[in-house]
Amino acid sequence: MIKEANRLHDINEYYFSEKLQEIANLNSKGKDIINLGIGNPDMIPSAPTLEALTTSAQQVGNHGYQSYKGVLEFRNAIADWSRDFFNIEVNPVSEVLPLLGSKEGIMHISSAFVNPGDEVLVPNPGYPTYSSVSKLVGAKIRNYNLLPDNNWEINIEELKQQDLSKVKIMWVNYPHMPTGAKGSSQMFDELIELAKENQFIICNDNPYSLILNDNPRSIFTNKSAKSVALELNSMSKSHNMAGWRVGWVIGHEDYIKTILKVKSNVDSGMFLPVQHAAIQALNNSHQWHENQNLEYAVRRVKAWQLLDTLGANYSKDQAGLFIWAKVSDDVENVIQYVDNLIYKAGVFVAPGSIFGDMGERYIRISLCSTSETFDKAIDRIENNIIE
Repeated sequence: MIKEANRLHDINEYYFSEKLQEIANLNSKGKDIINLGIGNPDMIPSAPTLEALTTSAQQVGNHGYQSYKGVLEFRNAIADWSRDFFNIEVNPVSEVLPLLGSKEGIMHISSAFVNPGDEVLVPNPGYPTYSSVSKLVGAKIRNYNLLPDNNWEINIEELKQQDLSKVKIMWVNYPHMPTGAKGSSQMFDELIELAKENQFIICNDNPYSLILNDNPRSIFTNKSAKSVALELNSMSKSHNMAGWRVGWVIGHEDYIKTILKVKSNVDSGMFLPVQHAAIQALNNSHQWHENQNLEYAVRRVKAWQLLDTLGANYSKDQAGLFIWAKVSDDVENVIQYVDNLIYKAGVFVAPGSIFGDMGERYIRISLCSTSETFDKAIDRIENNIIE
């Protein structure tokens, strides 16, 4: 067999890819595993969104290749949405680039700006794709630790004491996944000044801003950010469109042009009916989002009840689609603990260690299940795990 490329030597299959296959195998043998580990929205997009998709798909001329930059109407909708929710001004012609999901954007941005040997700052705990993509492009990963004592915010003073001369990109993600930390305007302001002083790009990955979050924030609220910042967003979580693969990156015109050099050589544009549906989704009323958050708030209470049953500790001041919790001191090995929940109670939660070693004593629970499913999970844990 032909050997794999050297760049894959330090890359493993995505944890959830392996775990979901394990769960599927168990279910095929008659098990009924309740999956509380994955952030896969179970609610559907708005009715006008679905109608726009089907209407557009029935038009004869809408099935061909599309512009790599997306239609201007879609970019206008992104700019209008950004103004509405974040109070920022974005030029839809030159400062917006639609993506086939923001995960694609992580790869495109890294390929566009990072040379082999460049350093990339990655949060610990944080989204594993930041690290895996950085490895794929030959970067040197430098983790910056997020601590509960600092509300999982970035320690800017600690970074100031370090040599950042080789850093090309810093990955930032607030509201933060997996901890649910909301971040602060002061943190962003200080971070932007640090990036200017050391000439690196801050890329804020911002898909959770509208979920259980009273204060949606963009890094571009700071009007001086465009010289050093990019921001990714996605419709996966906020609009229940995970499988649609719709996202975008916002930034300075020169940065967008650079990213487009990569993107235009990788895909062939977004399906036009999906763009038309995304335009409609971006016009969802504030009430639509409020109703969705009311449902997530009910589920969050159920998640707290489940964590109380497990004896875990958590903050109720978290934003986003997950609850981050520290396991009981009695738990010796969290990975074994998670497997025990799967095989004894039929309940899967994500171990915090997959997000970095700063998450080793934690678990993460998704809110993408109904209240009835949470009740069922609690009942199973009480009857099969708790003595």
